[in-house]
Amino acid sequence: MPAIDQLTRFETGQGFIAALDQSGGSTPKALRDYGIADDRYSTDEEMFDLINAARTRIVLSPSFDSSRILAAILFQGTLDRQIDGTEFARYLWEKKQIVPILKIDKGLLEEQDGVQLMKDIPGLEQTLADAHGRGVFGTKERSVIHSANADGIKRVVAQQFEVASTVLAADMVPILEPEVSIKAPDKVEAEEQLKAELLNGLQELGDVKVSIKITIPTVDDFYADLIAHPKVARVVALSGGYSRDDACARLARNPGLIASFSRALLDGLTDQQDDAEFDRTLNDSIEVIYRASVD
Repeated sequence: MPAIDQLTRFETGQGFIAALDQSGGSTPKALRDYGIADDRYSTDEEMFDLINAARTRIVLSPSFDSSRILAAILFQGTLDRQIDGTEFARYLWEKKQIVPILKIDKGLLEEQDGVQLMKDIPGLEQTLADAHGRGVFGTKERSVIHSANADGIKRVVAQQFEVASTVLAADMVPILEPEVSIKAPDKVEAEEQLKAELLNGLQELGDVKVSIKITIPTVDDFYADLIAHPKVARVVALSGGYSRDDACARLARNPGLIASFSRALLDGLTDQQDDAEFDRTLNDSIEVIYRASVD
């Protein structure tokens, strides 16, 4: 089983999850938003060096601590990086008491039946063994639902639980992430179908716990039964394209649901800011997301 101190912290601690898992496809835009133009790098290695420098700056900020940050989701390449001579994941837990989580999906297939399933994840067992050995607590794996297509949603949830079973076998806690697009024309119906499938899948689990990451629901408190479920360690929400203010306002109307934000967390941070301005901007962002997660 995962280390009990990490599990207890993850299940019962106050705060939210910082998603620092920008990968190949999302990194150029993340860097542009951070004030680093495309001409600042010419190779993938240089690109990842720059995004890692941004992540490191965030983690080293005094505002980024366990009083408000519960966990952080990392890109796989980040596991090989170090902060002050300590592996990134171990630094988070040992120095900051922030639970490290690994993004394991490799992107999405083309849309079919109103959904995008995850691509195959080659070498998953070895990835999990390596991550577990580096002190990583759990994983996150994303698929996307674009419309209320019952067959498509069934396949999304089945795939999520299939991957989760492999993660559980590696003594790690999976975060299932069947995102419902905020642009779905029938979002409410899609969420109803999704919740029913998730509850069915939870019934099939043994004596284990998973976490679930969802889009903030249209109907307030809609996922209360998932939040209270004995086999769910935590239910967390992505911002999903909502502005930070809108996402936080919606989140605050859902007791027990906590944020797992990426873009909404990093909004306003730039490479050009001095340390004082950078920390002030990050602190303001963390505080508003924290309040929405605990109020």
